[in-house]
Amino acid sequence: MRIDIITVHPELLDSPFQHSIIKRAQEKGLLQIHIHQLRQWAVNEYGQVDDYQFGGGAGMVMMCEPLAKAIEALSLQNKYDEIIFLTPDGVQLNQQIANTLSLKNNLLLICGHYKGIDERIRQNFITKEISIGDYVLSGGELAAAVLTDAIGRLLPGVLNDETSALSDSFQDNLLAPPVYTRPENFRNWKVPEVLMGGNHKKIDEWRHEQSLNRTKEKRPDLLDKQ
Repeated sequence: MRIDIITVHPELLDSPFQHSIIKRAQEKGLLQIHIHQLRQWAVNEYGQVDDYQFGGGAGMVMMCEPLAKAIEALSLQNKYDEIIFLTPDGVQLNQQIANTLSLKNNLLLICGHYKGIDERIRQNFITKEISIGDYVLSGGELAAAVLTDAIGRLLPGVLNDETSALSDSFQDNLLAPPVYTRPENFRNWKVPEVLMGGNHKKIDEWRHEQSLNRTKEKRPDLLDKQ
């Protein structure tokens, strides 16, 4: 998979993609991440990519021309399955969206900044708008990092255990069950006996029951989606 990201602050994306699972995904050749500085397509020699909004109001707006030129230039090199704008008013990211996007080949992510991007870009280029929550960030870079991580870890071969992602929270609209590791007894806090017995059928049943109970307690809204 290839993910291209257009941003005015590429340095904000340096660290998230240079460590842990996403780093390994790139080293294995399973995921390519290319970050593009929008100012390459600025309207003047000063690197301008934003301007005052028509009608007045506080906050600058990212201009049509730089974004259009960037999207068109990159689209000549790659055929994108989705051109995604990270925005607070997009559809809220969930595991099902991550699953679907992980099946794509090429994605282009647009990081908003300032007051947002010119609406004409959204109307004429963007194919999907995604939010990572009902709050506002300083820009779309952190949201792009979250989306890339959620997608990248699902690619076949990225995780050492192929079944690991399948048991993540939200895969079946259930939260993940409790997990334990050594020692078996810590401060007289003991691991449930069923996990120590080696009966995988009973373990699977226990885990499902725990997932269900945890979801009922913490996120009952997820049960309505089943």
